[in-house]
Formats: sequence, C-alpha cells, structure tokens
Amino acid sequence: MKNRTSLIGPAAGAVFIVAALIFAGAGGRISIRFDSDSKGEIPMKKIIRTEKAPAAIGPYSQAVSAGGLVFVSGQIPLNLEGEIAAGGVEEQTVQVLENLRAVLEAAGLGLEEVVRTTVYLRDLKDFNAFNEVYGRYFPESPPARACVEVSALPRGVRVEIAAVAARSDFSAFDFH
Repeated sequence: MKNRTSLIGPAAGAVFIVAALIFAGAGGRISIRFDSDSKGEIPMKKIIRTEKAPAAIGPYSQAVSAGGLVFVSGQIPLNLEGEIAAGGVEEQTVQVLENLRAVLEAAGLGLEEVVRTTVYLRDLKDFNAFNEVYGRYFPESPPARACVEVSALPRGVRVEIAAVAARSDFSAFDFH
C-alpha cells in the first residue's frame, strides 16, 4: 500500500486556485504549507522513534504522526533497560508517563498537546492511586480519557497508556 498522495488533483486544484484568488482579492492572505518529500508528495504518515523510551516489543511503532495528530502506542512501565518499574501502580504510572513524554518529545510535542488517552488498568481497585499520579502530569486542561480494566497486560504490568496528541501549529491551509 502506498502511503503518499499527490498534492491536488487537476479539477480540485483549479477550484482551489479560483477560490484563493477571490479570497486574496478581497484583502485576505493565504499561506499553504505542505511538508513534502523530494518527489513533491505529502507523506501520509511518519514513524516516530526515540531511544529515550523503551523500544516497541512487537511489530509496531512507538508513535505515528499523520496529518496534525500523533498517535502514541500503548506505553508500559519499562525502563530503558527493558525492566519493569519496581513498585506498585504509582511507580509504574510514573514510568509509563515518562515514557509517553519521551515519545512525544521525539515528535516535537509535550504532554500539554495530548488530546486523548486510553488507560488500561489490570485492576480498577488501583484507579485512585493511578489517578493521583496521572493528575500530576496533566494538572491543567487534561485530555479526554477512557479508563478500562483488562484481564492482563504485556509482561504482567499493572498499567498501560496510549495517547493521541495534536500539533497546535499544524495547518495545511492557513486562511488569514
């Protein structure tokens, strides 16, 4: 499957140019920004990798950037040596969120750009302890969140968090 698309088809391009000329003639300013490869095509997705977080333990990416969004794979409480963080759900949650932060930083983002998380807890009895740590990482404008109990998690860990972040500076079309 090809992961690229050409800029604009001929008919859509003509309509866009006419609309742009009308808008610009009315005193508006248009800027168009595309990150393209050497062939002038826009990549549909970009793989995000960092050595500052544990490597994926299967056939998946640490994160994928597509459009203005970054989709971070579920992070579990592994340190850089691949060992599970010692302690209970609190310590494991800290490690998970530090891993999440490292992956986001590799994408040029931070926790403040996270718009959604999905949390998997092995036992919902851990929810209050988990939530206290989670709240320290998202003190203002926390993301939307789903939290579910699961029967098991990889490597027997107690918590896993997946996230979606949005680039605040993303816009293929900026109309001013």
